[in-house]
Amino acid sequence: MTDVTQSAPPTWPRFDVWNGGALIVAALVAMPIFAVIWLALNPERNDWPHLAATVLPHLLQNTVLLMLGVGVCVAVLGVGTAWLVSLCRFPGRRIFEWALLVPFAMPAYLTAYTYVDFLEFAGPVQSVLREMFGWSTPADYWFPSIRSLGGAIAVLSLTLYPYVYLTARTAFLQQSVCVLEVSRTLGKGPWQVFFQVALPMARPAIVIGVSLALMEAVSDFGTVDYFAVRTLTTGIYDVWLGMGNAGGGAQIAVALLGFVLLLITLERMARANRRFHDTSIRMRALPRFTLSPMQSFAAVVACALPLLFGFLLPAGVLLNMALTRLARSWDEALIGYALNSATLALIASVCAVSVGLLLAYGARLRSGPMQRLLTRIASIGYAVPGAVLAIGIMIPFGAFDNQLDALMRETFGVSTGLVLSGTIAALIFAYVVRFLALSFGAIEAGLTRITPAMDMASRSLGQGPGGTLRRVHLPLLRGPVLTAGLLVFVDCMKELPATLVLRPFDFETLSTHVYNFASLGRLEDSALAGLSIVIVGLLPVILLSRALASGRPGHVATVN
Repeated sequence: MTDVTQSAPPTWPRFDVWNGGALIVAALVAMPIFAVIWLALNPERNDWPHLAATVLPHLLQNTVLLMLGVGVCVAVLGVGTAWLVSLCRFPGRRIFEWALLVPFAMPAYLTAYTYVDFLEFAGPVQSVLREMFGWSTPADYWFPSIRSLGGAIAVLSLTLYPYVYLTARTAFLQQSVCVLEVSRTLGKGPWQVFFQVALPMARPAIVIGVSLALMEAVSDFGTVDYFAVRTLTTGIYDVWLGMGNAGGGAQIAVALLGFVLLLITLERMARANRRFHDTSIRMRALPRFTLSPMQSFAAVVACALPLLFGFLLPAGVLLNMALTRLARSWDEALIGYALNSATLALIASVCAVSVGLLLAYGARLRSGPMQRLLTRIASIGYAVPGAVLAIGIMIPFGAFDNQLDALMRETFGVSTGLVLSGTIAALIFAYVVRFLALSFGAIEAGLTRITPAMDMASRSLGQGPGGTLRRVHLPLLRGPVLTAGLLVFVDCMKELPATLVLRPFDFETLSTHVYNFASLGRLEDSALAGLSIVIVGLLPVILLSRALASGRPGHVATVN
């Protein structure tokens, strides 16, 4: 008797509102990227040979040097300070635990503007030096120029090192006590434990933090533009807006996208096959090294310097300017800029949270490969520089407006003008695409803490996926949803490159207002606006510091 086994017919993924919504979101997020690539391959005039021979080598050189400098600096600052506050005991450690995150609130371009004002020839530093030594002209002495590649590296490092500090500190806090205690019983000192044990185990997290910082550095426009450092990002603006060559700008944008993809690839390669696992599940309070008086002093200095130069000094300069020009700066125009920024950020955060909730809950319901792929595509917007995103949005939106206007003229004899491009809709779309990954990540993290048993209990009571989301998950996700909205809101308030390009005519936000006045050498007239951005940016820092303080399993309050 022959046993005949029939192969089961292939199963196709179910298509419903969850994976259908993920498909639509992924297509919308990918649209700007494909639009840039299409324009780069089909420019109206092909200046690529000329750009590749003249402009591109200098842009590439500066971009690579910027990445190398920022990468080394943020790794040293972030990992070093994270190790000190996590596993060493010294005066002020508890303050530095949260204070070292504060530079997150200071946009890099604001830090750049304040340092130029502070260190330029007419600034307080050089004025004091001239008075002390009797110098009168720049020819009498040498002073390093902050408006240089080195200055850009320093400013970006001081504002971006919290990415590495956050990931490294989280990794150190999650490490097993047993591994560290065994190292100490074998006679290892603080430095040996750091280099031989803790650092290798934290390497994947450190690589992620450095990669995030480098993505921000590569996409930065305000700092490098103000410091007259020509990178790929500034090259996009110069070629596209300065020379009127959209195709050339798109070609440089594709080169910039290549850099971002290279960073993502290197980050994944650095983590592949390099996994470090704890051999114990004991997660109690970490044993801290007691430092000698000289070591404690060095630790305080090492933690205080990034905080001083990354936040306190630029914030102090802004505060002094704002108080000096308070009567002149506080007017109806500033209130209007603040309302514009807040309105855009609020709408974008609501949209991003709604879409992020759709993606995260869809991934919970449909965990197949197609859903994972769509979710990953929908989350790539955060890796796309604002300048590239602006070009990618202008192309399809402009084409739609032109086609609609031509159709309405031919059919009804009326012009529709700009419906999408050059409107608030384009700017909100850019914000949502750019920061959707933030809302998705926060909500997904919240969903992972909800046991699947609640879903099954809700289904047994007759609730479908939508009812379960509305009646069970949303009440439990109130904190993650608010956190996601706050993170998107703050980043929208700080966003500069996409806002400069996509904002409607004669429409200003706080960030563009500060940029315009700083470009004219009148930072003091927009200092109050810049200070407002910083104050708003402190909100997620408070959330992050609270999350870190209680983020380690087995966390208990301890004294220094």
